[in-house]
Order: sequence, then structure tokens, then C-alpha cells
Amino acid sequence: MKNTTYLGPATQTFHSNGSSEFLRHDPCDNCSSSDGLAVYSDGHTYCFVCNTRTAGDTEHSSQSSNHMGYVGSAQRLQKRNLSEKVCQKYKILKDGDILRMYYHDTSGKPIGSKIRTKNKLFSYEGETKGLFFGQHLFFRNSKEKSVVITEGELDAASVCEALGDFPAVSLPSGAAAAQKAMKTNYEWLQQFEKIILFFDNDEAGRKAAKDAADVLPPGKVYIASLDAYKDASDALQANDYKAVENAYWGAKAYRPDGIVEGKALLELVTTPSTPHDHEYPFSGLNNKLHGIRYGELCTITAGSGIGKSSFCRDIATSLLQNGERVGYLALEESNKRTALGLMSSAVGKSLHLGEPTHQELVDAFDETMANWNLFLFDGFGSYDPDVIYNRIEYLASGLECKIIFLDHLSILLSGLDGDERRMIDVTMTRLRSLVERTGIALFLVSHLRRSTQDGGHEEGARVTLSQLRGSAAIAQLSDSVIALERNQQSDSDASQTTVRVIKNRYSGETGIACTLSYNLQTCKFIETEFDEEFDPTKDF
Repeated sequence: MKNTTYLGPATQTFHSNGSSEFLRHDPCDNCSSSDGLAVYSDGHTYCFVCNTRTAGDTEHSSQSSNHMGYVGSAQRLQKRNLSEKVCQKYKILKDGDILRMYYHDTSGKPIGSKIRTKNKLFSYEGETKGLFFGQHLFFRNSKEKSVVITEGELDAASVCEALGDFPAVSLPSGAAAAQKAMKTNYEWLQQFEKIILFFDNDEAGRKAAKDAADVLPPGKVYIASLDAYKDASDALQANDYKAVENAYWGAKAYRPDGIVEGKALLELVTTPSTPHDHEYPFSGLNNKLHGIRYGELCTITAGSGIGKSSFCRDIATSLLQNGERVGYLALEESNKRTALGLMSSAVGKSLHLGEPTHQELVDAFDETMANWNLFLFDGFGSYDPDVIYNRIEYLASGLECKIIFLDHLSILLSGLDGDERRMIDVTMTRLRSLVERTGIALFLVSHLRRSTQDGGHEEGARVTLSQLRGSAAIAQLSDSVIALERNQQSDSDASQTTVRVIKNRYSGETGIACTLSYNLQTCKFIETEFDEEFDPTKDF
């Protein structure tokens, strides 16, 4: 069935041989407006500033040859509480046991009808696609400031019955094609200051309203709803005219997802929150970052072999010993190695080196794992990113783990194909979204790109944000970034690790937080004193 495109206030009627939908706004050559010219898919244009219109490739200006005659008569529909006057206005005609609801072209001539039987069976005659039902009644009335759009023809008539002569039209093809109908009729809708979507009070209706609102002129769309009825027709059948009136006058301005009015944030900003939810096990780091907070993403980075995993295990064991529920995904080692590493850190004894006795292992397990709220990912060698995201989500929502460790990012990326920078962008965005959605604290281990300095990261070179591997997204989407620096080649300081905060969204404090010394016998980092880093901006 062919669609028809329309002129707002113009005097000539144009007919299109195909579907015509709004595409974009362009500058107008006639009036020099920067964005007043609407461009449509059939090639025609219309300027809402100077009212200049150009025809499309498939248009002609003759009257439609598909006019049809009316069958049936306008009568009061008692069950629907629709008067003869309203039925006559919309051309809802009774023909024996059926209703014919007529669609019209822009000149007001009937071109098609939707036929409804008493058993709710539907069929069509002529053309019913393109124009809204009832649109011809208000096509040239530029005085009207608002229009109501319903899902069904009888709903539009019901709104008119309840409100009087307020412009009310309905979708030509139901909720599923709501967005397409708005695009097709975008030019006509532009003339109204207020567009009220009065769709059915069900999931399909609410989705259709959102889809339609997203393509309509911003600031003009309002959503009406009926709490006690499915639609306007149901309300009138219950003789509840007031419900329709209240829905109309109480329609709420549509605000796209992600836009929040500042006035609505009173409770959010006035609810006291603790400065932190947990402390780091190292006082210098704790002083710099002001503790561990839920809802934040902390990236831990260093060169290869510097001790990122051991550092994470120390933080994790501290949290577990304080009763926290922790999720741990070590993607490049087995659960046995992860568990023994955590147990070693907790008891201060190397359990993964040498040959500890069975009883030593049992005693260590009873002291640690048996009392911890720890959940591990048993997926060594499985790097499907979607699986990893799903498991993190389950740890957070299903098992209520408030703090989760992901070691490490590069392994997660190995399950993807394509440009590394783009993959990191996508991955970090998904991880950030997961943190925001679940409210967890996520510790993420990330590698550095190779240093161009004479002394690389394995020789204690200073770490900067720009050296994070692959993409700026890691730095941008992390709330904090902790870098570990250690000269593995040093004869005297091979075990000395500098902990540097290179991003701190909470307070902005960066720089060296502390120095740590790793004890191979106890498998723990020990905080040591350090000389404050020289700062030329403060120390001269």
C-alpha cells in the first residue's frame, strides 16, 4: 500500500508512490537557515522556516485515483460510549455487523478502510498505510497547538468524545510500526507545539511510545497513561471520561534515558555516604586514595614480573579477613595456584613453594578458605569475553560479592578479534557499565606497553598514564590507577617496590604512596619508609 507525504501549511497536495520518511535537517538555500530544511527519503524537502518545498523524484500533484465511496452509516456506538456526532466526524460507519473506519487522503477523500467484525476480526480495503487515522481533519488547521496520537482508531475517537474537539489521531498500523509512522509524518507533526502519545497501558504500548518519542522533535513529546485501563476506549466503556481527561492533562514531558533533572537529586546528594567502605592494607596507599569504595574501578598496572598478582592477593586477603565477600577471576592461572597464593599471603607462609605437608595445608585451609566468603572463577583457558562478563555479573548480583578482582585485561582481550585499541575501548566500556550497574568495586590488572626509555619498566622506570597498554580508555574509565615500579636488575633494591598513584578521581592526589618490600618466605608485601619525591612546584 502506498504512503502519502504532506505539506504542513502549504496549499498543494503531493502524493508519493513509495514510502517517505524524514532523514535529516540541512541548511536551506532559500532562507539561509542553518538547519530548517527537512530532507525526506523520497527526495522531497520542506523548510519549516520559510515554508519552501521541493518535490521528490516520485511525486505528482494530481488527485489520488484511488478514492472510494463510503459504505454504512454513522450511528451511536452504545457499548463504546461513542456518539453519532463523533462517529460521523471520524467516519466510523456501521455496516450491518461490521464497523468500517475510513482513512482519507490530504484532501479529505476516502482512500481506504479498516474493517472490524464483532468477533474482533480485522481486514482492510484500499489504502490504510501512511496517514494517521483522522489526520485529514486537522491537516490544515494551523491554529491547533497540540495533537493526541493513540494506538487504535476507536481510541482516537474516544479521546475526541471525552475531550471535545481536541485533535486526536491514531497509528495506521498499531504499536509495532509506531516509529515508522512518526518518521513518515514528521513534517506534519512539526507544526504542533505538543505531541501527546496516548498508547496502550501495556509493555508493547510503553515500548512503542519510547521508540516513537526518540524520533520526534525534542521538547515537544509528552506521554499520557491510564493506570486503571488499557486504553481510552476501555475508559469510556467504563463511563470514566474523567480518566481520559486526567491522562491528557497529566501527560508528562518525555525525557530520554540518561537525562535527569537536577531538582530530582535532593535525596541522592543529601544522603550521607562514608568516605570509604574498606581500607587498603598499606597506610601510605590508604592515605593517598582515602580507602576502597564500592562503585569504583581501580586499575593496577606494572611491567612484567613486577608483582601485580601478589599485590592483588595481599589486598584480597585483607578484605577477606575483614569479612568481605570477594570474587576472584585469575585468568592465567589455575584455581589451585590462586587459592594457595591467597592462603600463603594470609598465613604468612609459602604454601605453593617447596613441599608443605598435607596437615600444613589442611591447617592453612581451615584458617583461611574455610572461613572466607571467597568465590573463584573455574575457567582457566576459557577466554570468551561474554562468559567472563556474565560470571562477573553473577558474582556481583547472584552471590552478592561487593569486591571483585579481574587478573588480567590482556587475557580477556585474547578472546576477541580486531584492532586492539578498539577492543580495549569496548571492553573497558562494558566493565565500567557493569561497575555502575552493580555497584561493585572492581580491581582490574592491566599491562603496560613497552617502555621507550633506556631503562624499561623491568628496571624500575617511572610509570605514566600514557604507558597503559593500547588505549586511553583504561585511564579515562578508571576511578584510580595504581602503578608498581621495581628494578628487577638491582643488586640492592630488587625487592623494593614503589607504589605510585597516577590517577585519583576521588581527591586528585597522585604521586608515590608508599614503598613495599616483598618477603619470599611470608609471601607478603611489607610497607617500608621512603623519602618523599622531590616536587619542584613545592620544594623550592
